[in-house]
Parts: sequence; structure tokens; C-alpha cells
Amino acid sequence: MKSISKKLTIVYMSLAALALVVILLYETDILEAGVMEEQKQSEFILTALMELVSLGAAFLGLRLFKFKAVHNDLVSRQEPAMLKWGLIRLLILEVPMVVDTLLYYWFMNTTFGYLAVMLLLCLPFVFPSLNRCLAETTEET
Repeated sequence: MKSISKKLTIVYMSLAALALVVILLYETDILEAGVMEEQKQSEFILTALMELVSLGAAFLGLRLFKFKAVHNDLVSRQEPAMLKWGLIRLLILEVPMVVDTLLYYWFMNTTFGYLAVMLLLCLPFVFPSLNRCLAETTEET
């Protein structure tokens, strides 16, 4: 289980670092912010879409291991299931966070920034520590 925890931690940190790199590139003016500010119709559609995706991702990412089918798979297959479901959970939370970060800088719309921060606040609750990985593959619900 230790190797699974390390692999998941690498994914966790890599995607968080990707979001940080995006922030650094835009905040240091290496990349130009606001390049899509004039496209209001696209902004409206993407705002509505990302609100739904981000809220759904926060709920699903935090509750995924409580679903009966997922929990039973984690208890019965342990390490392979933990790698599979842990990776899915991290991608559910962190991919929309990176997309929201990019959209914030493209449109300079604070809604995307707030959505990214909301997903960032979910991340400590799914950090793949060894103890958490072991606890999530036991019979307790």
C-alpha cells in the first residue's frame, strides 16, 4: 500500500504544481492575461458549465469512496482498487481546478477563481497519505 500512496501523492502534487505554474506564468506576465475578455458569449457558457462541473466534482470527489460499489471494490481488491479509485478521485478534483485556473486568467472572471479555490479547499480531505489509504480499504464505512 506504501507504493500506491506514493504514486497517488505524486499525481496529487503534480496537478497542484501545474496549477501553481499556471498562476506563476500569468502573475509574472510571462503569459498575457485576459486574452478572451471580449468573448462574452463563450464566457457565459463556460461559466455555467464550469459551475456545474466544479460543484459536481467537489461533491463526487469527496463522496466517491462512500458509494457502495466503490467501497466494496476497495475492501475486496485493496491495492489495485485504491490505485484506480484514488487516481479517479484526484482527477475529478484537480483537473477542473486547473481548468478553472486557466479560465480565470483567460477571461479575468473571478467566478472561475472562486471555483478553483473551492476545489483547492477540497484537496486536504483527499490527500493520499498511507494512513488514509489503509483506512479507506478496511471494512468500516
